[in-house]
Parts: sequence; structure tokens; C-alpha cells
Amino acid sequence: MKVLLDTHALLWAISGDARLSAAAASTLLDQENRLFLSMASLWEITIKLSLGRLKLLPGWYPLLEREMAINGIRWLAIEPAHCLALERLPFHHRDPFDRMLVAQSLGEDMVVVSRDTTLEAYGVPRIW
Repeated sequence: MKVLLDTHALLWAISGDARLSAAAASTLLDQENRLFLSMASLWEITIKLSLGRLKLLPGWYPLLEREMAINGIRWLAIEPAHCLALERLPFHHRDPFDRMLVAQSLGEDMVVVSRDTTLEAYGVPRIW
């Protein structure tokens, strides 16, 4: 199964945060799954860091890349088709990062690992 990680799911997984659900952790550990992180998540992290809404250790990016490599998580590029799909999405969600995850998951036939129940309004399969 192709799995797209929401930003918080990845951060909680690599930091060992107890807020990561058992179902989410199991999905991430299943070697049969192909795991992806959207470039929108990198964009979200850097914006939140610059606004002071997220705190990470200095040198966080190389650590993130290392954890992604260890866990077999690949980057999912934002393609023109993903951007164009945003025009057709209803506004169940106003968060631009989550809307991009919806467009990508629908366009790439992916399940999303996220605690955000609003994603289900789009018909996105969600694990939490």
C-alpha cells in the first residue's frame, strides 16, 4: 500500500511521541507499505519554524533526511496535476498544506496517516 504521512505523523514517529496512534505506528513499521512524505510537509515545517509555531533541534533537516532514509520514506514531489486538482477540491479544510496532501493522496491513490478527521470529508482513506 502507498502511504502518505501527514507532517505531524512523521514528526511524532521519529521523535517517539506518544501521540502517534498504535495503528499509525503499525502502518509505518509494515515493510510491505511504501512510505512517502510530501514536499508540502517540508514547506509546512519551515513556515512553522519561521513563525515560531514549531520548535526543532538545530540541524533538524539532516536528522530528518537520515530518519527518512532509515525508515524507507521517500519524498513525494508536488506535481502540476496535484496543484490543478486543488481547484476542484471543496473547502472542507482551509489549511493549504492539508489540502495539498488531499490532492496528492487522491491523485496518487495513497492512504494518509493522519489524526485529522477532516480529510475523510474528501474521501481520502485515512489511518489513525
